[in-house]
Amino acid sequence: MTVTQDGDYRLSMEQVKQFHRDGYLGPFTAFEPGEMAEIRSYVERNVLDSDDGPQSGVSVHDRHRDHDVVCDLYTHPAIVQRMASIYGQDLLLWATHFWNKEPGDPEIPWHQDGSFWDIEPPLNISAWIALDEVTAENSCVNLIPGSHRRQIPHVNADKAMAFDEMADPDHFDPDDAVQMELEPGQFFLFTERTLHQSDRNTSNVRRLGTSMRVTLPFVDVDHESLYDGHEAAIISGKDWHGINDTERLSD
Repeated sequence: MTVTQDGDYRLSMEQVKQFHRDGYLGPFTAFEPGEMAEIRSYVERNVLDSDDGPQSGVSVHDRHRDHDVVCDLYTHPAIVQRMASIYGQDLLLWATHFWNKEPGDPEIPWHQDGSFWDIEPPLNISAWIALDEVTAENSCVNLIPGSHRRQIPHVNADKAMAFDEMADPDHFDPDDAVQMELEPGQFFLFTERTLHQSDRNTSNVRRLGTSMRVTLPFVDVDHESLYDGHEAAIISGKDWHGINDTERLSD
């Protein structure tokens, strides 16, 4: 599989300021449609149809650890260089997840990711990458600009939703949301406190995407709370602190 990686993907200062102002940035393109079609086919065969993986019993978590094609997806410089423009050169990838939303699959409620994670301090930048075409009809991610500026309390979610908890609706206005529609191979970046959500998939088309979670070496990742043998991966720079269990994926 040949994937285009040449180029300078560093963000401008204005783009960095926009990320800090809004809590997200994008969309950007990492993969051309033909490249993503090959990756998507591989993921369908080796991840979605799999019943194994680094985390026992969960096939969609951390498959960068046992599949080179998936690893290359998350270490593409179009993604990593843009993250480094915001958070610096030293970056640890500590979690990845495929989001396969079939027709009829339920709403993921409004939430801030940091409310669900055991990392200290709760500092993270995520990329959400589209493998399929992602539209409002098949449940694209919706985001609220500026919502990362404060912590939103979380409450019990409706039982029909995909998560057990959600952001308290008394503390934000969903009418402020923007829709992040993506072509296959595109992605966007967002912080651990950016409110986001996706509706029930009311179309007859699947929506397959993937997220990668990246932090800095001074952040303590609670490996034991994730699964036995969990490690964070150095995807840029160096781990100057040594407080996490790490492996290197990219030079």
